[in-house]
Amino acid sequence: MPDSVPSATKADLKPILRRPAQRLAPARKHAGSTPFDVVAIGASAGGLEACTKLLDALHVPTGMAFILVQHLAPDQKSMLVDLLAEHTALAVVQAADGMTVEPEHLYVIPPGSYLSVSAGILRLSLEETRDGAPHGARLPFDALLHSMAGEYASHAVCVVLSGTGGDGSAGLRALKAAGGQVIVQDPEEAGYDGMPRSAIATGLVDAILPLAAIPAALARPKRSEGPHTAGTPSDAASNAELAPAEPPTVAEPDPVTEIIELVRARTRHDFAPYKRGTLERRIERRIGLALPAGGDAARYLDLLRGDAAELDLLAKDLLIHVTSFFRDPKVFAALAKLIIPGLLEGRAPDDPVRIWIPGCSTGEEAYSLVILFREAMTAARSGPGQQAIKLQVFASDIDADAVATAREGLYPQGITTDVSAERLTRFFIKEDGHGYRVHPDLRAAVVFTVQDLLTDPHSPGWISFPAAT
Repeated sequence: MPDSVPSATKADLKPILRRPAQRLAPARKHAGSTPFDVVAIGASAGGLEACTKLLDALHVPTGMAFILVQHLAPDQKSMLVDLLAEHTALAVVQAADGMTVEPEHLYVIPPGSYLSVSAGILRLSLEETRDGAPHGARLPFDALLHSMAGEYASHAVCVVLSGTGGDGSAGLRALKAAGGQVIVQDPEEAGYDGMPRSAIATGLVDAILPLAAIPAALARPKRSEGPHTAGTPSDAASNAELAPAEPPTVAEPDPVTEIIELVRARTRHDFAPYKRGTLERRIERRIGLALPAGGDAARYLDLLRGDAAELDLLAKDLLIHVTSFFRDPKVFAALAKLIIPGLLEGRAPDDPVRIWIPGCSTGEEAYSLVILFREAMTAARSGPGQQAIKLQVFASDIDADAVATAREGLYPQGITTDVSAERLTRFFIKEDGHGYRVHPDLRAAVVFTVQDLLTDPHSPGWISFPAAT
């Protein structure tokens, strides 16, 4: 249910200083090129109280921009701008199509609208123009998060506050995969714990905090804007010839290498072959959360040596899962049209189709593939005398928590943006307050297991469809 905003007139409110109306800015050439963090705040029931307390704890200037998606009835006149402006020195404005996203601003979504960001510009659309959502399924926070993932990458931050339902749980996956940060209000503190618990259930949350502690987590150290280059190899060789002889130096220990070794010793997962930049970004995110007062890799290494819980959180962050139902629609469309019919053609009922999906993550792509095969098999048996072909699917992943989620087969309401209404009806069961659970027949078609492909890469005799690549 939407928040009930207290009835008031503008005369009841204290005078509020307003900054001039926002100007349009030219589009940026590269997504994620903004030099400041952009924080998306999502809330529904109980969200007004939560947001005001968050703003009370926020010290300005922040160096950040904020966008609030508060669930309100489409026909309800919103006074959120006036109410929230009393709790912050940020410039609080109602979002309008064409506004430039600027730091030290809080943009509030209008009732009944969807909000996204493109080239640093806010874009608004009406409810009925949103593609892919069945009637009555309003997920405006998911829509914003999806756009921010592509727009701001590692400068995108998601904050989930009090609310009912699961809006945001699908979008935060995309934001997290792009390198963003996810913070959730402690469900025990929230007036309504539906949205926070739904976000936590994704397993992708960086921090679960009381409202008063969230601003410190937001004020993380900023990343550098690109790799440092020290000249070409030929430059280095020339300089070496001219420089006086130096005594050999002993290389200092590399904190990142030692951190990865600690993770390997605890989890047996060896991340050493990963790209160095990826490792550094993931470690830097955890440094910002674990050492909010400031710190570097050396200090973080000292912390990890005595904090097993933080070591587990880092390992989980390094195993980030980039997945969704029918991810990359063109690829799945090609599978359905060009690949799967050929695999089924002429196959006898006693010749089962065996599929292995390595790197299955939390199961979305595995179930998507099974859905395509089921649909193709139904079409193939439409002729006279056709018998059903047996389907055997084996899906594996290195992360035991991800495999547990896949086995559970319960996904947030946000999957409606990726799964058609027809497929939802046929292959899923809606559970009020929880989301969608895969139908038992679909679940029974897949065997999920924990497997490390680096140590056990073989599964002979199976058709391999790598997922979450």
